[in-house]
Parts: sequence; C-alpha cells; structure tokens
Amino acid sequence: QEPNNQEMLALSSTAALSFAGPGLAGVSSRAGGAAMVAKSKAIPFLDAPPALDGTMAGDKGFDPLLLSNVVPIQWAREAELKHARICMLAVVGWVTVDLGFTVPYAPQVSSLAAHDAAVDKGVFLGLLIPIALVEVLAGIPKCFQIMNEPDASPGGDYKFDPLGIGASAEMQEKEISNGRLAMLAFSGIVTQAALTQGPFPYTYNGVEDLVPPMQSVQGALSIL
Repeated sequence: QEPNNQEMLALSSTAALSFAGPGLAGVSSRAGGAAMVAKSKAIPFLDAPPALDGTMAGDKGFDPLLLSNVVPIQWAREAELKHARICMLAVVGWVTVDLGFTVPYAPQVSSLAAHDAAVDKGVFLGLLIPIALVEVLAGIPKCFQIMNEPDASPGGDYKFDPLGIGASAEMQEKEISNGRLAMLAFSGIVTQAALTQGPFPYTYNGVEDLVPPMQSVQGALSIL
C-alpha cells in the first residue's frame, strides 16, 4: 500500500529535523521565547521590568537597573511619594523665602543659610520634633504594614484626603508626575543657590542669565 500525502509530509518533516540535529530545535525554541518577552515602553531595547505592569499611577516602565525586582514595589512607591510631596513643598518654601516671605521667630536669612542659622539659634529643634513624631507614628508603621500585610493600602495612602481630590487615577498621576519634577527641581535649585550664593533665580547675573536680551536692554539704558 502506497503512503498518502499526509504520511509523506510527516516523514519528510521528521527526516529534516533529524538531519538538522538538536541545534535547530534549540534555536527555534529560543527564538519563540524571545519573541514572547515584552519590551519596556520607556526603553524599547530593554526587556520590560516584570514588576511594572502599568497598574500603578506614574508607571512608565522605566527601571533600567531592575530595582523593582529587588525592592518591594509598594515600599518603593511609599518612599517615592513621601519624597515627592516633601520636595513639592520644599520648592515653594525655598523660593518664597528668597523672595521675601518670612514667618515669626524665623532667622532673617536666605534659604541656603536657613539651616545653619536655625541650628545656631536653637529654633531648629521646633521643626525636628514634629517631623520625628510624624516619622515614628506614621511613616514607620506604614512601612511595616506594606511589608507584612497583603491587603494593606497602597504606598503613600494615609487615608488623609479631606477635600476628596486624590481618589481619581488622573489626580494620582498628576501627583506623582509633579512630585518627580519637584525632586529634580529642588536638587537644581539647591545646587544653583550653593554655586552662585545669590537669591532667586539663582544665577550669577540674575534674570539676565535667563533672558539674554535683557543684557542688551540694560546696556542701552546704562548708556542713556
């Protein structure tokens, strides 16, 4: 009895694979596995971090060092949101003081010199104590909750939202985006203030460095 077409095709495929040896099968398997690995949206030539699945606000898939594989993601979000909120307040506070805003009993100095002046006058203790209490009574327990309770509320969620504006996904996205910007901005402000030893806008020549045409205007005015 002569074999039909299907039997002939099966025999041909088996012979081809046997002739190619295990190497071809291995290459085919690896190629299939590689094709299934998702790529990072932020860095397309790197594999997507497994922990960043896009469900968290501000998740852009950017983790080139794969720290999310080592650090619990909710613990990292708690730390990120805490520093983001601090820096958003710090940017406003630093600039407003250098623009002339003061509070009673505060040293009448620039923001750059405020730390040392507050320590010298002893008023820094009035700020250190409440901050320490917040960390001990709220921050540390929150970290233990995140690390040990599977159903714990997300990092940064302290159930404090009297105006009810933080529940939406849109507002959460805005908070983390502006917080990240504030962390970078505060680092730049402090660095510039230390380098220039000058007030806002923390450049060597004031606004002239930010708006170059003003140099020509001021030069013309000085001639007149």
